[in-house]
Amino acid sequence: MSSTIGGRIAIVGTGSRAAMFVRGIVERPSSSVVALLEPNSVRAAYYNALLTSLGAPQVPVYKPEQYKEMLEKESVEAIVVTCVDALHHLYIIPALEAGVRVLTEKPMTTDIEKCRAILETVQRTGRHLTVTFNYRYNPVHELVKRTLARGKIGTILSVHFEWLLDTVHGADYFRRWHRQKTNSGGLMVHKAGHHFDLVNWWIDSEPETVAGMGKLAFYGQEAGKRHGWAKDYERARGSEEAKKDPFAMHMEHDETLQKIYADAEGEDGYHRDMNVFAPGIGIEDDMSVMVRYTSGATLTYHLTAYSPWEGYRVMFNGSHGRLELDVVESEYRLPADAEGLGGLIHGTSALPHAGGAKVTLQRLWEKPEILPVHVDHSAHGGGDTRMLSNLFGPKPGEVADTGDASKQSANERDGAMALAVGLLANESFKNGQFIDVKSLQLPL
Repeated sequence: MSSTIGGRIAIVGTGSRAAMFVRGIVERPSSSVVALLEPNSVRAAYYNALLTSLGAPQVPVYKPEQYKEMLEKESVEAIVVTCVDALHHLYIIPALEAGVRVLTEKPMTTDIEKCRAILETVQRTGRHLTVTFNYRYNPVHELVKRTLARGKIGTILSVHFEWLLDTVHGADYFRRWHRQKTNSGGLMVHKAGHHFDLVNWWIDSEPETVAGMGKLAFYGQEAGKRHGWAKDYERARGSEEAKKDPFAMHMEHDETLQKIYADAEGEDGYHRDMNVFAPGIGIEDDMSVMVRYTSGATLTYHLTAYSPWEGYRVMFNGSHGRLELDVVESEYRLPADAEGLGGLIHGTSALPHAGGAKVTLQRLWEKPEILPVHVDHSAHGGGDTRMLSNLFGPKPGEVADTGDASKQSANERDGAMALAVGLLANESFKNGQFIDVKSLQLPL
């Protein structure tokens, strides 16, 4: 089987994230979009119009119940799964059984039963899938990987990782379908899954034991009232109260959000602009996690979803030194930054007030060394661009900028290991226990 994906490709789910894949496929003559699977006809029409604007033909649209028919009738060779996280397994499993290549957005799925079902299908069919952990392809992250792999700090003994989501990006998870764990698995699965995969990949190990504490400390009705931020409205559209709320998102100010969500809500009732301080939010916004790895290394991790600035810090302690990564994706936010969110939220555009990145290597008994880095604040730090080149091959006239692709590509085992940390963290939030990964009984 070719290492790159080409041929006849179907897109499963046409939310914001699908656009990157559609563009990447159309730009390469070896591949083409041949079908869309989407229950909302307005959203599907937007994507057919996008195909036309890119010089590609419009394609048939299928409903979820027509999935197997689509695979057969359109002679689909590969699928890209970009639908709601909790539904991924419904499309991954039949595709593997039909011999169709599978490319799925992270997280691979959202609970342990679905994860086991996917892994069992892989074992039964002998076919593998690719999980699009795009942060692996970020050149800065590859520099970290390369430095650690070359033993520059010796044996890795511990890692500290802090990720900060600001009050525009972080707030967005609390106004859309992600605000319920039944849909997304919460931020430990949907967002931190990226970070747990990075650590697994960086230190070349797998998680063994997980514990955590998490809470809804800032968003939601109770916390919002306690801290003085809450406004009394259900959703921003048509609300005068929302106009006074700096956390509100106004879809009419963003053409893409207007077309794929506001114009489409009459069909499915999905409101993309809910009040982040509403009652009934089921995910946490402040989370601490501890992980022990099979290598003996430990991780302390924290995710904050209400920070005034956005970025992350990672520190690796080794037997011969220390490596530090500091990234500032946005130095601050102003209320006006919440307008025109489409590309900003999904990482395709650079955030406003972008900062920089710094990688510092300091061996024991030596002066610190600042390693040279190239910073790209768009396309998830350049990761999306490099990932597309790795997955679908370079565009005509270009040389693939993939980095060390053999180390970057993630499969179902990688997806399961990142998911395991998030799921066990969620469980530990409830029972306060340290939980072993082996208790999940994953068929690996």
